[in-house]
Amino acid sequence: MNWIRNPFPPAVLALILAGCSVAPVYERPQADVPAAFKEAKGDAAAAGNADWKPAEPADGIARGPWWHVFGDATLDGLEERAMAANQDLQAAAARLAQSRALQQDARAGLFPRVDAGVGPTRQRPSPASQGRPDDGPSQASTLWRAQLSVSYEADLFGRVASSVNAAEADAERSEALFESVRLALQGDVAQAYFLVRELDAVQALYRRTVALREQALKLAQRRFEEGDIAELDVARARAELATARSESLGTARARASAEHALAILLGAAPADFTLAEMPLVRSAPPVPALLPSALLERRPDIAAAERAMAAANARIGMARAAFFPRLDITAGLGTEASQFDNLARWSSRTFLFGPLVGTMLTLPIFDGGRRDAALDLARARYEEDVAAYRQTVLTAFREVEDNLANLRILAQQAAAQDEAVAASLRASQLSQTQYREGSVSYLEVIDADRNVLQQQRAAMQMDGERARSTVALIRALGGGWQAPEPVASASPRR
Repeated sequence: MNWIRNPFPPAVLALILAGCSVAPVYERPQADVPAAFKEAKGDAAAAGNADWKPAEPADGIARGPWWHVFGDATLDGLEERAMAANQDLQAAAARLAQSRALQQDARAGLFPRVDAGVGPTRQRPSPASQGRPDDGPSQASTLWRAQLSVSYEADLFGRVASSVNAAEADAERSEALFESVRLALQGDVAQAYFLVRELDAVQALYRRTVALREQALKLAQRRFEEGDIAELDVARARAELATARSESLGTARARASAEHALAILLGAAPADFTLAEMPLVRSAPPVPALLPSALLERRPDIAAAERAMAAANARIGMARAAFFPRLDITAGLGTEASQFDNLARWSSRTFLFGPLVGTMLTLPIFDGGRRDAALDLARARYEEDVAAYRQTVLTAFREVEDNLANLRILAQQAAAQDEAVAASLRASQLSQTQYREGSVSYLEVIDADRNVLQQQRAAMQMDGERARSTVALIRALGGGWQAPEPVASASPRR
């Protein structure tokens, strides 16, 4: 019967079985994405931009201070302040630290656990447990024990390794989510800043309008006193002045709210933050005609979605491993004595190999379908994460397309709006001349002035929208359009 004997010692057999992982091999699912941006096909296609490829997570690529493209020292300072004091970013950093701690906890399962202890046990067994009558004698005794214990789960089918892989993927996902929060904060600060500056420009416009209408009211009052015009024109001039003042106050109210929102992004109370008035000027940085697809790969939300898939895939391995035997190795070595002084004697030695309760090798047989349900749950969660990843990639392309379209159309709209401003100014000048000559009523002057104000305000709002759309495009591309350079400390992607 020697032919059925195991040729391997138990330790060697355990090592061989430890390589039998049942976790599925992780392969990043393909995402259905277009070969190029629709809104970048014009000049880019003419220039021969044919090297597009589907996005793959590369959140380790350096983004750098992308807001420097605006050349605004005030914005630079606000971004640095937000990175240091924003509370949402601090909370994201704390979540990242939690995830790294969980990763470290999971990795501890790869190593044996060693404990040491010493202490007494005082007990009195019952007479019946010693085979004596229930009222028989029994004495209490004290037992001192000093023990070194070792416990280890041999990873026969990759359960521990899968848990470690899942924890590592979760930690990398937390890193990507932290970068996503930071990128979102940077974009929010820039957009809030440009909104305040846009409102500063509108406020300056209203101040000029109020000054001009005050002069118009004085002129109308004098001409009325001289008998050149009726009192109706004076009333209309006074109404236009009051309307301009009211709209100016509305702009001031909106500006205060925008400044308060910016203060919160900077981690400051609104009472402790004041941004000096600085009207926005048209200075949107030009977008390169050729935008390489590698820029989209560094979006942290795509990386986070991909890492979630990797973690879910590893948890499928954990669920599969539950169907196979589990080997828990435990051992204890120490001494036992009735007196503390005798613990150091060699004759008091004791040892234990194997669990105190249960068995060393456990094979599951029947659990009413619990393991099947756990495996189905793990697979379903993986499929959910796959769908979420693909949706994240599609959403990223949509956001880039939206902002490319916004900037392209806004540039055309701004040119048309400049013509409208120039035409309205000319119409206002002509109406005032004709009014002084008596050929038109004061209503014509009022209508022309209103149109000038409306067109100028629309132009300023368009300038603010172009600046914010530029920020949104940079954010959609993952942080700028500079040539990507790998970071040495980037997290590995399996």
